[in-house]
Amino acid sequence: MSGTPTLRQMSTAAQRKEARTVILSSYLGSTIEFYDFLLYATAAAVAFPKVFFAGTDPWVGVVAAYATFAAGYVARPLGGAIFGHFGDRMGRKGMLIVSMTVMGLASAAIGLIPGTDLIGPWGAVILVLLRVLQGIAVGGEWGGAALMALEHADPKRRGFAASFVNAGAPTGAVLGTVMMGIVSALPGPQFLAWGWRVPFLLSFALLAVGLFVRLRVAESPIFAEAVAAERSAAGSPGAQRRVPLLDVLRRPKALVFIMLAGAAGFGLQVVLPTFSVTYAVSKGAPQGGVLYAFAAASAISIAFVLFGGRLSDRFGRRPVMVAGLVLFVAYLVPMFGLLGSGNVWLVFLAFTLALVFHSTLYGPLAAFVSEQFGTTSRYTGAALGYQLATLIGAGFTPGIVASLYKDAGQSIVPVVGFLAAMSLVSAVFILLTRESKDNDLTAVR
Repeated sequence: MSGTPTLRQMSTAAQRKEARTVILSSYLGSTIEFYDFLLYATAAAVAFPKVFFAGTDPWVGVVAAYATFAAGYVARPLGGAIFGHFGDRMGRKGMLIVSMTVMGLASAAIGLIPGTDLIGPWGAVILVLLRVLQGIAVGGEWGGAALMALEHADPKRRGFAASFVNAGAPTGAVLGTVMMGIVSALPGPQFLAWGWRVPFLLSFALLAVGLFVRLRVAESPIFAEAVAAERSAAGSPGAQRRVPLLDVLRRPKALVFIMLAGAAGFGLQVVLPTFSVTYAVSKGAPQGGVLYAFAAASAISIAFVLFGGRLSDRFGRRPVMVAGLVLFVAYLVPMFGLLGSGNVWLVFLAFTLALVFHSTLYGPLAAFVSEQFGTTSRYTGAALGYQLATLIGAGFTPGIVASLYKDAGQSIVPVVGFLAAMSLVSAVFILLTRESKDNDLTAVR
């Protein structure tokens, strides 16, 4: 927190400049983290079934690869609890540096795992262990990055500021998908032998860039003030040191509502780079073309994530998010029709419309989640709630929808039904959760 006294002494113009720097840092950091995390999703769709689960039925291999993908989501709440606790006790900035380092090293190590032909099933075991480390790292990253942006921002533009963190997800998806698309142009044997590894090994370079940017920002001023007040109160007779996780669990309603409200957003999001890619390729679209189509659509969606955050500053978080869910669900049947056309341009249109609708939901989500908690437990509450939502919404969804599709004789009807039901549950809990747009972030609740 050494940068905070300097920040507090800055002029208004200087503070605004610092806020922009922090938001940019959060965006870049989130981009790098999600490049690593979502790159795994693409690899699980196009490489891992053949590298680590060779010799099985193709769709059985896909389901098995998605199961290893789910391990990262199982670990994300653990990362949220660990990094949230220390982030609420020691500061946001330090935890962000640690989380980025763990993610970069784990991702690069995935690119070095020998395939089944060399070490048999141990390759899949190592893959799962490294995926767990990825999950722990990204579980800590999101909360800290969102809070740094949120707590430095103008109160009237918090939704927009925090949406830059969520915009890092499609940006990371673009980078990861483009890289996987480039190497997937290699002849099949070369792609499976070493081509898919290159994007993971590039994590070393991205880690260096991310740490350089992240080390240059100041700690959150709202957090610093809250810690100073808590330390002052701790000097009073009978005062007890607060434990952030216990503060959150004493009032679990906010945590449970956030978890269920956000679940569908992650379920719909993760279906696109996993099952939808596999589905489009199985219907005759070229693999490289599908990957580039998804990357291009993700690039377009970045602006709509920010637009969704800005809309929520004006109209509120809840109405904008519910509108996004309704639009996406109404679009599910046409989307799979376009994906199954075998035409790359129609596949691109399918991904673009899906991500635009999803962005309306996803843009306000960072502020919506973070604003539900008090400052000295905000990192823990926001990170844990958000990551539990990713676990139940995204962790098992690719495997579930792939199994439903396979067991229904490759019919898309049960897939649409499952996603629509998940969306209905989330819409109900979004509406049950209090509107947070005008919450006072300095209040300790």
